[in-house]
Amino acid sequence: MENKLQILLTEEDAEAERVAELTGYLREELLDLDVDDVTALTCGEAPPGARAVDVTAIGALLVSLGSSATALSQVLTVIRSWMGRRHDTHPSLHLRLGDDVLEVSEATDDQVAEAFNIFLQRHSTAGAEP
Repeated sequence: MENKLQILLTEEDAEAERVAELTGYLREELLDLDVDDVTALTCGEAPPGARAVDVTAIGALLVSLGSSATALSQVLTVIRSWMGRRHDTHPSLHLRLGDDVLEVSEATDDQVAEAFNIFLQRHSTAGAEP
């Protein structure tokens, strides 16, 4: 499951429809990348502090990265750009690749960029440029 990135999008006090809308926009952008698939997940364990399981399920995506060496980098770039355009909202993200988890919430653009770069470096193949 190392080549599958789980994305959980949440937004404090958001209704299910709003989370579904935001997740749909992100999914559309991710489908344009060199990835095998982007699937909306319908169930899963709620993260600590989540208000409702159904909202959590609505905001969950599974990205099958495939064998492309640059797929994770492309996905993180799209997510970062997507987050930067969300000036009217403050979505939080929970990314999981294998056993590695990255949570982004209430961070500046620079903090998000740094966190994503570290996450990408941890998953880059030996000798490859991130």
